[in-house]
Amino acid sequence: MSQQVWTSVDDYFNGLLVEEDDALLAAGSDSAAAGLPEHQVAPNQGKLLHLLARIQGARTVLEIGTLGGYSTIWLARALPPDGHLVTLEADEAYAAVAAANLARAGLERTVDIRVGEALDSLPRLAEEGAGPFDLVFIDADKPSNPAYLDWALRLTRPGSVIVGDNVVRDGAVTDPSSTDPRVQGVRRFTELIAEHPRLTATTIQTVGSKGYDGFTLAVVTD
Repeated sequence: MSQQVWTSVDDYFNGLLVEEDDALLAAGSDSAAAGLPEHQVAPNQGKLLHLLARIQGARTVLEIGTLGGYSTIWLARALPPDGHLVTLEADEAYAAVAAANLARAGLERTVDIRVGEALDSLPRLAEEGAGPFDLVFIDADKPSNPAYLDWALRLTRPGSVIVGDNVVRDGAVTDPSSTDPRVQGVRRFTELIAEHPRLTATTIQTVGSKGYDGFTLAVVTD
């Protein structure tokens, strides 16, 4: 199988099952025009996040890694009218693009963008008494994934869902001797989940328009 086949299959199912409206399409195109890296989730992955939040009945969501706000829109649209989403973005320019994209989607009152390093913002959220969050989406720098997991556990409750994106790394995650800090960050993230008495989880490999990767899905237990 080839990348062309994977992309064609995504296009087929997305055409039937995934509804990208003008706000989502513009979020993608404006992010690209602003020079943001092409790291946003694919449309079907965005829809998956949306469905997970709806299945969870989420009222509060924490997103670590905003980029241009594409995944943020999918998640925020799953929330009830009084729902709230906090998203953390280290890059001020990226956050500005995301703010414009969220405003276009009519979500500026639902979403709170915190600009700055996530490991600085997370302690402040805890100090403010934020949470517990019903769903946490971790999609930022992979070397920090173990620390993000620790904060996610502090800011959630039994029954909360934690999703970690881009964990397969084109299969490099299986190499314990890798010198790539992103691979080592994902490996330690996975080991911590496996060892933690309050987490049950699985990881799914994916192929599609974004290539070969995967995500981890965990639930906080009692």
